[in-house]
Amino acid sequence: MREIVFDTETTGLDPKTGDRMVEIGCIEMVNRVATGETFHAYFNPQRDMPAGAEAVHGLSSAFLADKPLFAELAGDLLEFLGDAPLVAHNAGFDFGFLNTELEMCGHDAVGLDRMVDTVAIARKRHPGAKLSLDALCSRYGVDRSHRVKHGALLDAELLAQVYVELTGGRQIGLELAAETGASMQAEIVEQRPQVERVFREPRAHAASEEEIARHKAFIAQIESPLWGK
Repeated sequence: MREIVFDTETTGLDPKTGDRMVEIGCIEMVNRVATGETFHAYFNPQRDMPAGAEAVHGLSSAFLADKPLFAELAGDLLEFLGDAPLVAHNAGFDFGFLNTELEMCGHDAVGLDRMVDTVAIARKRHPGAKLSLDALCSRYGVDRSHRVKHGALLDAELLAQVYVELTGGRQIGLELAAETGASMQAEIVEQRPQVERVFREPRAHAASEEEIARHKAFIAQIESPLWGK
């Protein structure tokens, strides 16, 4: 199954108040394995970049000034997304910005039935635990040492690894290993040299009269045997 793991960076928290998307990063996965195909773009938001937002992702107004508008790349983005489920961390936030940008340039919104929220998955698997991407990376041993600031493509890459773990990635690996092991064992058995076995006739094993008499004498010495009740 094809899925797209994605992340966005924005000028703020709410597209309804004029905040805009400034970066999107998408990772293609097939059967929960990254294919190496990605979509990544920066966008000119046509507005200033608040200092608080810039502190998070490091994208300044000067850096974004010569980047394309979202509308210029919307078609390419939609083609990459196709009809695949879209996986995001706190997906409602990213879907909100994605759909606002799409509607602003005349495209249909992406259906919420395609939304896969890793926060919701993590909440069910780890109730009461911290659910940030950093916390989940630590829980699952995903290396994020190269992550200095938030970045859409980098965060999507980290989330893709976390998503595999959240949805049973290691168990799948064990199952594959078991299947591989069973296959190898069958191959080993098949390759063993065939040895011709010689079967002997069964030997007589009935007790002799002397053995029977000794057994009766032994039983007679037992006081109050259970079988005598």
